[in-house]
Amino acid sequence: MIRRLGVLADTGETLPVEFVDVPRAVARLLAQHSVTVVYGGASLGAAGVVAGETVKAGGRVIGVTVAGREVVELTHQGLTELRVVPTEADRRREIGDLADGFLVLPGWPGTLGDAFELWTWGSDIARQKPLGLLNRGDYFTHQLKSVDDALVDRFAHESQRGMLVVSTDLEDLLRRLAEFRPPETRRL
Repeated sequence: MIRRLGVLADTGETLPVEFVDVPRAVARLLAQHSVTVVYGGASLGAAGVVAGETVKAGGRVIGVTVAGREVVELTHQGLTELRVVPTEADRRREIGDLADGFLVLPGWPGTLGDAFELWTWGSDIARQKPLGLLNRGDYFTHQLKSVDDALVDRFAHESQRGMLVVSTDLEDLLRRLAEFRPPETRRL
């Protein structure tokens, strides 16, 4: 069951035209299903749109930012809750601990690296949660050609590969994240 979802999205000022509708659709669906958004607190880019539109739709949003970044022009002012932590490592850990799973939106190449970093280095708890990639327009297809892909090899432990959920359909992805059960690990 997903009550809080860590959302990773672009924080830049422009988003490729084919992904402009994605943040609003994500926000509406998460608010409709009473899923709280947990993210880095930015007011810009797709991440800022997800936060703002989720709140507009009646949903909850928790922003987690590093001390000093809570400057008006950087941090979203409409958040349900803002948590300020001392370091970037604390930020990853906090997001990882708060979220029941993670959703990565297409549109910015660095988002996937950020997602794997949060998922693998954020905390021991985060490593046991599903990571969903919204593969709209096959955005992540080339980066994740197979489970043996170098990017996955570099960032994901063998036990985590079964926790990677990929779909081109947002509703399907959210359903699969909600129904996710961690793979059994063999004990020797």
